[in-house]
Amino acid sequence: MTSTTVDGPAGTEEHPAPGAGGGPSHPPKDAQAALRELRRPVAGLTRAGVLLGGLGALTTLVPFIGIAELAKELLRADGVDGGRAAGIVVVIVLGLALGWTCTGVALWLTHVADSRLQALLRRRMVDRLGGVGLGWYSATTSGQVRKAAQNDLNDLHHLVAHHDVEAAAAVVLPLGGLTYLFWLDWRLGLLAMATLPLYALAYGWMMRGIGDKLQQMDTAFGRVSAAIVEFVHGIAVVKSFGTTGRAHHAYREATHSFGRRYEGWVRPMLRLEASTSMALSAPVIAVVSLAGGIWFVERGWVGPIDVLAQVLVALIIPTTLQTVNEGFTARGAARAAAERITSLLATPVLPVAERPVHPRGHLVEFDDVTFGYGSPDGEVGPDGSDGPDGGSGASRASGEPDGVAVRGVSLTCRPGTVTALVGPSGAGKSTLAKLLLRFHDVTDGAIRVGGADLRDIAPEELYRTVGFVLQDVQLLHGTVAENLRLGRPDATDEELLAAATAAQIHERITELPRGYDSVIGEEARFSGGEAQRLAIARALLADTPVLVLDEATAFADPESEARIQDALSAVATGRTVLVIAHRLSTIVGVDRIAVLEGGRLVETGTHRELIAGGGTYARMWDAYGGDTSGAEAPGAEAPGDEAPEDGTHANTAPGTDSGRPERSEA
Repeated sequence: MTSTTVDGPAGTEEHPAPGAGGGPSHPPKDAQAALRELRRPVAGLTRAGVLLGGLGALTTLVPFIGIAELAKELLRADGVDGGRAAGIVVVIVLGLALGWTCTGVALWLTHVADSRLQALLRRRMVDRLGGVGLGWYSATTSGQVRKAAQNDLNDLHHLVAHHDVEAAAAVVLPLGGLTYLFWLDWRLGLLAMATLPLYALAYGWMMRGIGDKLQQMDTAFGRVSAAIVEFVHGIAVVKSFGTTGRAHHAYREATHSFGRRYEGWVRPMLRLEASTSMALSAPVIAVVSLAGGIWFVERGWVGPIDVLAQVLVALIIPTTLQTVNEGFTARGAARAAAERITSLLATPVLPVAERPVHPRGHLVEFDDVTFGYGSPDGEVGPDGSDGPDGGSGASRASGEPDGVAVRGVSLTCRPGTVTALVGPSGAGKSTLAKLLLRFHDVTDGAIRVGGADLRDIAPEELYRTVGFVLQDVQLLHGTVAENLRLGRPDATDEELLAAATAAQIHERITELPRGYDSVIGEEARFSGGEAQRLAIARALLADTPVLVLDEATAFADPESEARIQDALSAVATGRTVLVIAHRLSTIVGVDRIAVLEGGRLVETGTHRELIAGGGTYARMWDAYGGDTSGAEAPGAEAPGDEAPEDGTHANTAPGTDSGRPERSEA
């Protein structure tokens, strides 16, 4: 079978490299290009809106000019021409009506453009986020996605729907007015702009080095945010060690530093802005215009009515300048938003097979699997690092190339058996399990379910076949029943109750105010162990034949752990189960244990076999406090004394670090 074909490192014609396909891999080179590219689908509508907005602004000048012409007519020494005066009034009314109509239609067009653009970008975001590997979400905060989907789109809304039309009007209106004044008398045009040089000089002075100053503000504010987060997250430790004052001191220093920088930048600007705002205020402009106009009249350059026209036009300029400034701010915010949105839309997606293959059976095979977080998809470890299991990188400790999490792992998990992955921290256990869930695509090798490569299975069918219960359980805002039915929305109430009962959580749910209809986060709150049992019930209800359990008892108290173990026993029945465990006592009775170290599979076998072998697992068991003499965990029966007839417990020679281990079958 073939996937969407693209070229890339470690890619083949059949299976492209991780992150290949699905759109551009790089955003545009600059923010302006990103903004232009995003707006391209609605460029025609916005251009029409801008043209109409400019026309509407020009027609709004008609009433001002008409008032001046009407005054001339009414003050004529030889009498008023009633017909001409009436005509001027009609022109004024038509100008007002046309201006309002053009502006209204312009804003309607730009709002239609904005609505279409928002819908298009949201669909593209949903399509893109639905196609990226699940591992991408481990390295990306929900805040980043929310900012792009909400705040950044809102910034684009203000630019597309409002500021383009307003900016066009703000440019056309004073230009048209000044053109009229220069037509009357060039001195009137210059008089209308008398206070502009002061404003231009002051604005240029205030904006000098604005980029560096904003960067400094962002850095200082980032320190404040970091201090707040550090203080809140560590409040329990801070209080328990009596160092609250020291933590408060760090926060105070960060806020004071930000305050000093901000005050030092803003205080002189406020004084200057107050002065320039006064220079552009309506009273000052009116006084300057009237004083200059009287002087012009005394010298016979212009008539009194011309001065009236000059004053009316001059009073328009401050408002338009403010709109232009707001437009610059809006465009800057929109450019930054466009960069973030474009970057999100350029996130590499996992390739989807053109002709999907259906798994035949539930046998899981890891075939010489190698994966590194520094692979071409550009993703990082679960915590933002580049090491396996979100750690600093076992690959480095073992001398592997930078970023390699697992290397050359071959392992078979048979239906109806439980295989446990164990190993030191950073050995690659979680990474290997998440590769089975296709959080990422392997860099080399293959993972097959039912004989079909994961990359050849349609995503919908893959997640109907492979389920998972991760240690970080996510419960959505909704009823308990809705959370349990995520994998099977059509599950009956009887099936729901059966799954919850098998997961040892039914009794706890019935204690809630409205039982299964209680809303999580409002009427229902669960402990870590209870949340794990809810996740197990969800997995039971989904009824996937392959199940991955990532340290399901990590956050459980002893009582909850016992209940979770009972629930896991129900889950494992008849399924292919892969378990990640750090508490070795919880996996003593599994069918096969696979030991990872430094990203490599170093040995496999039952608990008894591995203890007898005296390798990595035996050392871990000894460090864990287990009894190696009896090769059993305290209170646990020795598993697998004899291999069953189907050979699922067949002895496998442990692998070594010096060569690739033979495929291990569980």
